[in-house]
Amino acid sequence: MLYQTTRDLVNIEKNIMILVTGATGHLGSSVVHHLHHLVQKNEFSVLARNPEKAQSLIDQGIEVRMGDFNDIETLIQAFKGVEKLLLISTMEMNRFEQHQNVIDAAKIAGVKHVVYTGLAIQDIERSGVKDLMISHFQTEAYLQKSGLDYTLVRNSMYADAIPVILGQSIFKDGILLPGGDGKVPYALREEMGEGLARLLVQEGHNNKIYHFTGSKAYSYQDIARELSELTQANMHYQNIEDDTFEKLLNDINMPEFLVYLTKGTLYDIKHHQYEIQSQDLETILGRKTKDLHGMLKVLYPI
Repeated sequence: MLYQTTRDLVNIEKNIMILVTGATGHLGSSVVHHLHHLVQKNEFSVLARNPEKAQSLIDQGIEVRMGDFNDIETLIQAFKGVEKLLLISTMEMNRFEQHQNVIDAAKIAGVKHVVYTGLAIQDIERSGVKDLMISHFQTEAYLQKSGLDYTLVRNSMYADAIPVILGQSIFKDGILLPGGDGKVPYALREEMGEGLARLLVQEGHNNKIYHFTGSKAYSYQDIARELSELTQANMHYQNIEDDTFEKLLNDINMPEFLVYLTKGTLYDIKHHQYEIQSQDLETILGRKTKDLHGMLKVLYPI
């Protein structure tokens, strides 16, 4: 089904080169923004579950197809005529089942190529968030066995997550995290969105695995030093114990799921799980990603 407005339903009759799922989310919005500059509006479409949330896309003249990851029949209808599908991973607890629905529907609908956004990590079996993140690798295996052409894009941590993890009291208390001396090759979500958009419109990426990471990795000590220079504050990083960090999260009434996710992420950073060096993203962008100073200027505008 295709919505030209939030009220009018018409049948899908034309082929479309690219379809982007998750287009109303942060990463998906960035992909759509950059596709605008790379192809014509009639060459790509987006998938949405809620027409109201997609209204801004409709207002831009972008074709919005309605579908629900939990309802394979809606996906089959939405994917008709699509050649290349970008599956942006969800954050639902039944993520793998949802992704199976997307891949199965794509195959039935005649989609030729699926691009999937996964996770760039050293060893998922040793991850502090294995229970949640292993679904990325289950999805990859399922897609590879589907018979569809695929591209697996394993994303490092978004730089945009830095302020979320550091919290709001860093300029008063400093950076208090159990991250050890681990480093992360951060990249801005906007850079990853541009990289995905460029990949979608290029040929030659069939059945390949890419790691979308920043050009250089940084520790929390690096972040503290750079923030000190950027803000003229005397910032410091203290590597605290896991139990102390959990108490800090509980003291601010963080929901249980977010406590699990944040603790597990810091565990992985501390144990060097994100320290993957790759030039894949900068190669597709045609330039190096922003350095730490550039990223923090975006994240902490002064």
